[in-house]
Amino acid sequence: MKITVLQKNLKQGIFVTSSITGKNTNLPILNNLMLSAIDGAIKLSATDLEVGVSTLVRGKIDEDGTITADAKILAGYINLLPNNKIDISTNETELQLETEGYKTKIKGELADDYPLIPELEKDYYYQVKINDFKQAISSVVFAVMFNENRLALSGVLFDINNDTLVMAGTDSYRLAERSVKITSNIPEGENSKRIIIPIKTLQELNRIISGDFSDNKDVEDIKIYITENQIAFSFDSIELVSRLIDEQYPDYKQIIPTQFKSSCIVDREQLIRAVKASALFSKTGVNDVNLDLIAEKKGLIVSAVSSQAGENVTNIETKVEGVDNGVVINYKYLIDGLNNLNSDMVKIELVDGATPCLLRPVGDDSYLYIIMPIKK
Repeated sequence: MKITVLQKNLKQGIFVTSSITGKNTNLPILNNLMLSAIDGAIKLSATDLEVGVSTLVRGKIDEDGTITADAKILAGYINLLPNNKIDISTNETELQLETEGYKTKIKGELADDYPLIPELEKDYYYQVKINDFKQAISSVVFAVMFNENRLALSGVLFDINNDTLVMAGTDSYRLAERSVKITSNIPEGENSKRIIIPIKTLQELNRIISGDFSDNKDVEDIKIYITENQIAFSFDSIELVSRLIDEQYPDYKQIIPTQFKSSCIVDREQLIRAVKASALFSKTGVNDVNLDLIAEKKGLIVSAVSSQAGENVTNIETKVEGVDNGVVINYKYLIDGLNNLNSDMVKIELVDGATPCLLRPVGDDSYLYIIMPIKK
């Protein structure tokens, strides 16, 4: 191999691909990145056998070739270099890099034993605005936690129906649901899917999208390709491929209340401050705060009491619709939800103290967040 690339282009390619490496002790080659120059394209790839990421790097190819090298060493070294042209060549299992004032040799390995990232069929796809998709992922993944005993809950449900993608995630204590508009080239009547994406996959995808992944700021859409047991996300020159979770997602709709006895609308930032103030007095290990909707006092009362720390009561003035009501919930879950509501005002809806508390951003019907109550 003999290629020339700009430091910033190679640095960006390493940023995209290197995060999933460095965590495999049984198959050490998976700690490497694969660098290839074949058929006029310079490509960086990485996989951990569950997720695979690849991206094209702009540069000049003088001689084709492929090699793998330790991702941590390669990333650390490239990040230190000035933004100049880097001449890269290989000598069997050695990667040689030369740029202005720097000349380096990095021990590598042949790519023969490096696992191939699956190539999915690209005839049919779903397409979504990349900024909408980024916001949707962020507003759901925080509610998911890996659960080896309930693998279905270790992922996010993608429920696709015609022009709508509904994402749902839960750890059984709280649940987030976001809907986003999509398009597809799939024949009408065949474009419905219900699949589960591993949480790690979406966290990695969100990391890449949130980074400055391209000099091309006109990248607006992300394409999604789905097969029976795999999914691929493609945008700009980046592709991420992942397995799907082969489980049945629970029927979460049945725990979402449809009728409420009480509700109020409050300023989101004001509520966050009130919850954080009461959180200082919540019981250790319980993280409990009380939300009480009192019509007579025209307010939402946020409170907590601890025999060790003391107590706090904060009254937020608001119009309460319905009857006086209250619930005890985990303040950490509440703050997580409030931080992911893309709205200045939030609507709180209650049935009673034994039923999930529901939060919605005012003026946005595409998102909801529910928290299970702490039973007294």
